[in-house]
Amino acid sequence: MLLYQPKNGYSYNSDSIFLYNFINSFSPKGKLLDIGAGCGIVGLLVARDNPKIELEAVEKQKVFIEFSTINARVNKIPYKLHKCDFLDIEITNKYDYIVSNPPFYHDGVAKSDNEILFNARYNINLPLKDFFKKVSQLLKPKAHFIFCYDASQFGLICAELEKVKLRVVDVQFVHPKLDKGASLVLVHVRNSSLSMMNIWKPIITIDGDEFTKEVKIMNQKASTQSIKCQL
Repeated sequence: MLLYQPKNGYSYNSDSIFLYNFINSFSPKGKLLDIGAGCGIVGLLVARDNPKIELEAVEKQKVFIEFSTINARVNKIPYKLHKCDFLDIEITNKYDYIVSNPPFYHDGVAKSDNEILFNARYNINLPLKDFFKKVSQLLKPKAHFIFCYDASQFGLICAELEKVKLRVVDVQFVHPKLDKGASLVLVHVRNSSLSMMNIWKPIITIDGDEFTKEVKIMNQKASTQSIKCQL
């Protein structure tokens, strides 16, 4: 998949590839909403691999609205884009799947002066309480919410999800190396589910000086080619 990205500012990273791979594990179909689409990578990859997906996305930053629109057109993927802040979105239809790689840097992390980076990285722009409440309003009964987040905030994630009657049913932690703690968590949530939590085998990103075999396979499946440019 060919993906145009801004020459300066935020670029997608391995988090998006891990999330795309995790979402694909559930063979999604039906109406899917990608929150905070950025250049469109997660939603577009999922739609490419799952032809029964009807893809919509939400993005508020003008630069990413332009790039995600271009990337959908270049890759010939039908794409309905809501050009607004997710918390302000007004939609009457509900979704079978909602996915997101949201901003998750917490308050204690030094903040960037770059507006694009600030909006893309820091959860002050999308607080968990407000984020999950809005998601719960847009999901069909028994529908799916799949996202990634800072692993150290997993306890808070579960607590806030319970408040809006959403339950974690699958979770997978991502570790930079075998001897390092988890840095990312992949979370699959169901609306009004009574299922117990299924904890998957962790992903180890690096072995020695290169990606592990598992991560190499993920990258091969994604098969993305990034082009940095200025519109």
